[in-house]
Amino acid sequence: MTMLKARPAAVMLTPNAEERIATLMAAAPEGAIGVRLSTPRRGCSGLAYSVDYVTEEAKFDEKIETPGGVFYIDGASVLYLIGSTMDWVEDDFAAGFVFENPNAKGACGCGESFTV
Repeated sequence: MTMLKARPAAVMLTPNAEERIATLMAAAPEGAIGVRLSTPRRGCSGLAYSVDYVTEEAKFDEKIETPGGVFYIDGASVLYLIGSTMDWVEDDFAAGFVFENPNAKGACGCGESFTV
């Protein structure tokens, strides 16, 4: 008999990130079923992180159940994100998701995009 081992999620969410997803879902527009992380081509280094509401599950999305709602990772972005940690950070001047991505080989000076 073959035993299948559950593989870990491509992206690890910190408690702060999970809490922010819950806040986003509490204020979500009608029809939103979760939020999706993707890596569209943008900026001077090539790829950027984008978190948006999603109204339907895409076939190859990775689905992560969190206490506050469903978090999806765009299927085309998973390879760029494996082993990453996503956090939500707030200080006196800014608030936003912060990514620790072991696959990123470089980033632009403004921090808007990264290369793999």
